Amino acid sequence: MPKSKRAKVVHLTKTQKKGKELTLRLYANIQECIPQFPYIYVFSVENMRNNHLKNVRANLAGDSRIFFGKTSVMARALGDSPSTEPFPSTSLLSPHLSGPCGLIFSRRDPPTMLAHLSAYHPLSYARAGTISTSAFSLLSGPLVYDTEGESTPIPAEQEPMLRKLGVPTRMEKGRVILDEPFEVCKEGEILGSGQTTLLKMFGVAMAEFRVSVRAWWAKETGEVRVVGAAKDSVDSEAIPNENGTKAGMETMEMGEEEKDEGFEGFEAEG
Repeated sequence: MPKSKRAKVVHLTKTQKKGKELTLRLYANIQECIPQFPYIYVFSVENMRNNHLKNVRANLAGDSRIFFGKTSVMARALGDSPSTEPFPSTSLLSPHLSGPCGLIFSRRDPPTMLAHLSAYHPLSYARAGTISTSAFSLLSGPLVYDTEGESTPIPAEQEPMLRKLGVPTRMEKGRVILDEPFEVCKEGEILGSGQTTLLKMFGVAMAEFRVSVRAWWAKETGEVRVVGAAKDSVDSEAIPNENGTKAGMETMEMGEEEKDEGFEGFEAEG
């Protein structure tokens, strides 16, 4: 039987994949930035949030450029070995590109950059899998949550959701009542999805966004230095580069589109 011409699949989107194009652009932009900036920083992100990372980029605008893309592409752009590195010792940064991390090309020296990044650590609501930073319990009586320092009663329409999450509540004269204290989480506990939902309902933020420098590279000396916890896996003492000089580690970089959730202003591969 001939195939019906009416049976056609109609795609409602014309979005095209940018895989290879985005990869090549990220690679080219990183190599273009290396000779333009005196410092490269490799940074890691804890409790990643798009809006906070955008704020970091905005604060560094003017004298820095950030890339947050595929680590394999960023590492290849810096060089896999002394024979492939575009500048002396840039390949020593590649081992630090793992997990949620990126690159910052900047004209700011290491003490200034480290102080700037360590000063920015906003709180946000925890997600499942986060370790709680403190214990939290609901007190018996009418349930309330804090909004800008004021106690606001929990809306009656949220009472079914509370019971679904395991909170033994009841309604009394339009108010949500808890007859006995209810422990939501303990300090140091790995939070589940139900616990994070309750913490968000009651305005308790436990996830601290942080950008930490793992290593940095200085163009003038070809030096690479390791910072903080990264010293546990890589010797923080001066590392000899191809020319026999000493190198340490410390670098950060971010592009114009964000990893996994590319957005305008970040150069990255999702």
